[in-house]
Amino acid sequence: MGLLASALDKSGLKPGIGTIGTVRAARFDVLILGAGAAGLMAAIEAGRRGLRVAVLERAERPGKKILISGGGRCNFTNLHTRPDNFLCANPHFAKSALARYTPADFIALVERHGIAYHEKTLGQLFCDGSAQQIVDLLMAECSQAGVRVIIGTVVSEVRRNDSSGEFTVVAGGAVFTAPALIVATGGLSIEKMGATGFGYEIARQFGVPIEPCRPALVPLTLAGEEREQFVELAGVSAPVIVSVGKRSFSEKMLFTHRGLSGPAILQISSYWKSPEAIRIDFAPGEDLLAPLWPAHARRDAAAMRVALRASLPARLADRLLDVAAPVSWTNHALDELERRLHAWKFTVSGTEGYEKAEVTAGGVSTSALSAQTMECRSVPGLYFIGEVVDLTGHLGGFNFQWAWASGAAAGRALKGREGVASSQ
Repeated sequence: MGLLASALDKSGLKPGIGTIGTVRAARFDVLILGAGAAGLMAAIEAGRRGLRVAVLERAERPGKKILISGGGRCNFTNLHTRPDNFLCANPHFAKSALARYTPADFIALVERHGIAYHEKTLGQLFCDGSAQQIVDLLMAECSQAGVRVIIGTVVSEVRRNDSSGEFTVVAGGAVFTAPALIVATGGLSIEKMGATGFGYEIARQFGVPIEPCRPALVPLTLAGEEREQFVELAGVSAPVIVSVGKRSFSEKMLFTHRGLSGPAILQISSYWKSPEAIRIDFAPGEDLLAPLWPAHARRDAAAMRVALRASLPARLADRLLDVAAPVSWTNHALDELERRLHAWKFTVSGTEGYEKAEVTAGGVSTSALSAQTMECRSVPGLYFIGEVVDLTGHLGGFNFQWAWASGAAAGRALKGREGVASSQ
């Protein structure tokens, strides 16, 4: 039925173990689906409160997405986390959970485990060593809290007894029951890591509304003439301001063989919707063509090339010149070109999809959940946390902080909830 991870007894299921015919059965106080960041945090908090907790994970190891995050060093939080760093149909939903489990709380946990870390930029905290240290931290805390993490276990059925409120989960040849079920199965992003829409299926099964899902923090693609014009710049990057609608981000942009990427593009992708164009300021705060304005200055393609290369990568400067050199060199033409270089429009054809997306935007509607506990309002005992919820953070550790905060909110709320008993 799967391996037992962490420092768990490997003799089999322990709490309330029994048999139903030839199928093993076990009763817990809490069942958690998904051993990612949110699921493990919820397990730790619930286990610390004396509850019997089982985490069921379909992959062969816990925390797979944690391990590849931050280039293998895990950008585990952001010092500047605020509710406005998140995209959600309800912009106020994240406030309660984020206020009750802050970056300082997780940093304290990291320091208690002796993990060295550093701030890379913009409040982003990374392990000095590797992301494995964060997984080891979480598993050690699970072990200390008496949590059982059962890996390599595929859930085949979830149901609820309307009379008792008990949840039954059939997985890997065993039947698990508990009065509380936490869904922490993640979203659709990074399919190669085993991402599925299982959490959304559970939501639909219980009539919980779902906001439309789409790839987020994902590279954008260009097509047609625009792609032909800029495809040769693949590998060129530059600091820019990228905008769509009223939302802007100031970070680096990278040209790729398929279109645009880099931190600025990943950020804006969460807000972009077809058929909107995005706008690029190639030189924020600079007057790129200033050298062409003095009375006796040269005004021709060669002078423009020199001016652009003074502020932009040479290949980018040359391509912008090729695409946008004015027909005439009048004052009006220079004004128009300067404006264009600070609001260059790209007609985005799409994204690179869930395979390249870091997170999923949309998901279980926050209108159906308690902002304090993550419990489903219409189905007592059912909780949704982490990426499966319609709440998407900006790039830079914010999504991990949401995982810690939402997991902590659910795990802490279980103690004393009617129907959930302490371990004997």
